[in-house]
Amino acid sequence: MAPTDRFVSENTFYVRYAETDAMGIVHHSVYVVYFEEARSHYSRVQGASYADFERSGYWLTVAEVYARFGVPTRYGQRITARCWLGEFKSRGLTFMYEIVDAETGQVCVTGYSRHVCINHEGRVCKIPESWAQIMRKGIPGAQDDT
Repeated sequence: MAPTDRFVSENTFYVRYAETDAMGIVHHSVYVVYFEEARSHYSRVQGASYADFERSGYWLTVAEVYARFGVPTRYGQRITARCWLGEFKSRGLTFMYEIVDAETGQVCVTGYSRHVCINHEGRVCKIPESWAQIMRKGIPGAQDDT
């Protein structure tokens, strides 16, 4: 269940035919792509373009992805990808996700992804303060843990 104590972004779209498998349901690998779009949408609406983040010399490399599948989604179904920050640390963060049926609100998939900030030379580093300030506003009580 999405939290009520922090910012949660929502992005609604239709499941495309190419995202389904021979059984007519969304293939499990596609949910990682949905998570990525939810994460990008979250950043954009918070005022922090991930494309700009990359151009400034950093990446948020994926360290872990988890998905729990509850109810399948199908071609043509309107779904909403919800995203929020679960944890913020000086060198990484965790995004949380829910994929829900846009009409009924039924939760179909939940998950999270953990990310570590690296520079373009591949070294782990602190998230730049300008970007960290924007991300911190989405999570109550977020502190820089150095």
